[in-house]
Amino acid sequence: MPPALPLSTSRLLLERMLLIRAYEEKIIAFHEAGPFPHVCTSVGQEAAAAGVVSALAPQDQILTNHRSAGHLLARGADPGRMLAEVMGRSTGYCKGKSGTLHISAKELGVILTSTIVGGELSLATGAALSREMLGGDGIVACFFGDGAACEGIFHESLNLASIWNLPVLYVCENNQWQAYVHRKETMVGDHIAPRAAGYGIEALTVDGNDVEAVFEAATAAVAQVRATRRPFLLEATTYRQRGHMEPHDQSYVDPAEIAEWRAKDPIDRQKARLLAQGGLEEADLARLEARIRRDIDEAADFAAASPFPDPAELATEVYA
Repeated sequence: MPPALPLSTSRLLLERMLLIRAYEEKIIAFHEAGPFPHVCTSVGQEAAAAGVVSALAPQDQILTNHRSAGHLLARGADPGRMLAEVMGRSTGYCKGKSGTLHISAKELGVILTSTIVGGELSLATGAALSREMLGGDGIVACFFGDGAACEGIFHESLNLASIWNLPVLYVCENNQWQAYVHRKETMVGDHIAPRAAGYGIEALTVDGNDVEAVFEAATAAVAQVRATRRPFLLEATTYRQRGHMEPHDQSYVDPAEIAEWRAKDPIDRQKARLLAQGGLEEADLARLEARIRRDIDEAADFAAASPFPDPAELATEVYA
């Protein structure tokens, strides 16, 4: 079967997923070595981040949640500045004041990272309204999980976006777990996408562990939102392979479930696809992975060597 996407795009998607995985594996290693700030990793969810963000244009804006590293890195964030922010250093994106759970990067169009579950949903409509008032064809991409979709703010946000005709691409990363509770304990049905119909919003569920399927679905959804100035809900079915936060374990998860989903790992699937298509040789893959690991090692060294913020700056740049 011929490749569905240009080889350059397929390889770029793989590279972005590898970068996200290597970044979070570095954080996991820091935790294993000793005390380190708590971080919510997204190991296993890389295809959703890489696939959707790669479909966005520079003028588009992003609001995201506590598992934000993949979205930021796929958008082009510097891993050194990201690690510096996590470590509370002055060279971070927010000068060490946001930590891992509140990173924003204005230059990348990443408005905010919300540690409040569903917090980004409450602000997506306002961000999209500003897009309309300012003019242009920019849209807003709002990332959230299945846990947030079980809160009232999900319904309020979709309702208002539909009534006001706002250009929001809602992206639900349905990773099966809501902190320590499986979605089956909190949801009727397996998917979030069908809920959009009640608000007159089109929706689609895609295999969130197939990065090319996510990219193609997101590309079509972005084009539709941009053209119609109407919201769209894209649900990526995926799986969180780590605990809720590092260094939490997964003792509450059935080992067979974890094994089943790890067999569908998005990075392994994209590697196998490219190798089978002849778009990548084993030696090329080894060199790519080695380069990314070096880049992350250098990013970690940069962050660790960076100074802490001056205490005199404690209250500066906190409020606009």
